[in-house]
Amino acid sequence: MRLTKLLGGLLLCWASQIWAGAQQYEPLAASVQAALHAAVSDRAAPEARFDSIEDKIDWLTEMSRRLEKRIPDRQARLEFLKAVRYEAQRAGLDPQLVLGLIQVESGFKKYAVSSAGARGYMQVMPFWVKLIGGADSNLFHLRTNLRFGCTILRHYLDIENGDLFRALGRYNGSLGRPEYPNMVRATWEKHWPWGQRVIQAIR
Repeated sequence: MRLTKLLGGLLLCWASQIWAGAQQYEPLAASVQAALHAAVSDRAAPEARFDSIEDKIDWLTEMSRRLEKRIPDRQARLEFLKAVRYEAQRAGLDPQLVLGLIQVESGFKKYAVSSAGARGYMQVMPFWVKLIGGADSNLFHLRTNLRFGCTILRHYLDIENGDLFRALGRYNGSLGRPEYPNMVRATWEKHWPWGQRVIQAIR
């Protein structure tokens, strides 16, 4: 039993190292850099949008149940989910997609660090802090990490004209390869579906 658990832990660690983010540095036009800096600097209150109070209760209850084993503390779990939903919506992303990406990237580990140096829940590379952040940008801080990660994915979607397959490839530093985008999609569909929402196919 102990050997099985040990092997399982090693496999999980190995898998997270394979898929942890490693966005590639690319020079940004001054206007793009300024826009991204403004996007990560806005400190608006994290109030996520819901269709109704019932929808809010249903979503938080169900997502909290699914996340319980990974984030045991209820208050921390609810804070995390509210922040994910707010930052995803703010960037024009589906919160369920972001949850799937986080599961693949870090396994919901706040202090995860990849072999490439990517940090936190969404495995953001430190060069982004120099490009669009500020002196107080801590990539291990919950909202900062989510703000950067969602803003970066939105940026990649914009430059890829909405092509999620290519945007996810850029996010992971594996542009053109199907393994990572397909893994995020599979995780999104299997672990984080919600309502009758149909996930747009990733080619």
